[in-house]
Amino acid sequence: MGDESLAGRVVVVTGGNSGIGAGVARGCANAGAAVAIWGRRESHNADIVDELRTRGSDADGFVVDVTDEEQVVDALAATVERFGRVDTMVANAGMNHTMPFLDTPTEHFRALVRNNLESVFICWREAARHMVASGEGGALVATSSIAAVGGQVGGEPYTASKAGIEGMTRAVAKELGPHGIRVNTMVPGLILTPIWGPAPERNLADFIAATSQATPVRRWGTPVDFESVGAFLADPSQVFHTGTCIVVDGAYTLA
Repeated sequence: MGDESLAGRVVVVTGGNSGIGAGVARGCANAGAAVAIWGRRESHNADIVDELRTRGSDADGFVVDVTDEEQVVDALAATVERFGRVDTMVANAGMNHTMPFLDTPTEHFRALVRNNLESVFICWREAARHMVASGEGGALVATSSIAAVGGQVGGEPYTASKAGIEGMTRAVAKELGPHGIRVNTMVPGLILTPIWGPAPERNLADFIAATSQATPVRRWGTPVDFESVGAFLADPSQVFHTGTCIVVDGAYTLA
């Protein structure tokens, strides 16, 4: 266990069974939080839950498709029943499939926006309803991307969905601030996660080497880099930190 800044708190992490979400889950657990892992794949949920429990943390997994509003409502109720409360909702689940803009079907655009933006809206809204009713405040967190700032060629739907998250962050922070609910978003740069699996059309090693040289810290990020960031954003002592989009990219966007 870590500094215990989240002792007694309950954190939900969607897409928390791998990548950045798993990093956030580990960081919050290390700080003393109980962690609910929401993901579509039961076996992957079980893997991270077992890991967290082995470390001495209270954790459980819930099979949830966050694009399905009814499943989100049911999962939140099940999480509250299991842990007694929800203090932080980390809406991290997302996807990205690139293709040339002129060839992009409307349904592809809608699917990306539904998965990456609408799901955040639903998860945040349901968690916020619980937090407002409890009268104890809480934290809403999401995962955006540096694509929201710099754009991604062939990833226009992804870019739009992530930019939408950042705009919604600022609006929700204004509205829910009086309820003691903090709203912030992580903006990852190039992060080595399973999404960068083998692809014959690119040499990933060469791409990583080239982009690392264009990054001031001279490397890509990893899920470990989000452990302390996630715990910080869930920390109830950070009462004045809200409405921000925290870039975690090794200064890649500044280079």
